[in-house]
Amino acid sequence: MLVSAAEMLKKAKAGHYAVGQFNINNLEWTKSILATAQECNSPVILGVSEGAGKYMGGYKAVVGMVNGLLEEMNITVPVALHLDHGSYDHCYKCIEAGFSSVMFDGSHYPIEENVAKTKELVAVCHEKGLSIEAEVGSIGGEEDGVVGMGECADPNECKMVADLGVDFLAAGIGNIHGKYPANWKGLSFETLDAIQQLTGDMPLVLHGGTGIPTEMIQKAISLGVAKINVNTECQLAFAKATREYIEAGKDLEGKGFDPRKLLAPGAAAIKATVKEKMEIFGSVNKA
Repeated sequence: MLVSAAEMLKKAKAGHYAVGQFNINNLEWTKSILATAQECNSPVILGVSEGAGKYMGGYKAVVGMVNGLLEEMNITVPVALHLDHGSYDHCYKCIEAGFSSVMFDGSHYPIEENVAKTKELVAVCHEKGLSIEAEVGSIGGEEDGVVGMGECADPNECKMVADLGVDFLAAGIGNIHGKYPANWKGLSFETLDAIQQLTGDMPLVLHGGTGIPTEMIQKAISLGVAKINVNTECQLAFAKATREYIEAGKDLEGKGFDPRKLLAPGAAAIKATVKEKMEIFGSVNKA
């Protein structure tokens, strides 16, 4: 069954490793991530953006698919189903649909409004046993139409939001969604260190995990990051493997076009990517 992400991230921060959030977009992605988590004996967070939720038929459809796979695949590792960069309204929709965790992204509001809405959602989520993530300082790049410039968060504002009782906190430290440009200046570890000093045991979240060098990932974990989001890297791996399969003409052999065969190489590529990330994050055998 689905679980809150709170306990797995507390353990991760105390154990100096990070749990991966891997965003899902269809059945194949979800199966691949769950199978890899089970094989690696790693806790995992399945991220769902608002756009992906709509694409997969709505949040209740996503919950049904994930719960069905947990049972049919005999998944025993901790799994959280988490709304990624959720708006105020969509947080309530996911709570109602049966998600076990939500992220309220109020970073685009004035800090007073972000605090007020976050405080309300914390109370609702905790009453129902869900974990909740909040954000301070926008994450750079674009995801599902949400554009951020990648500013560094104010550590004092981070403390204000952390003190509301959120379970984990995403703070902008120069990270971006999507591919990192050649002139990227890197993560601001000075900002991350200042945030951790003010938020104490609060697990911190690093969005935009694709393309960040391993040494930066591991340094971020040493400074309190306990959850790392990966999406673009899985998308790229899936697209590359599928394209190569199509270009080889294999999907036209035999009895003709078979979508299960077409998607199999992409699913295998996701498994390889997720396993590599779990090893880098140190979450293998931590379930």
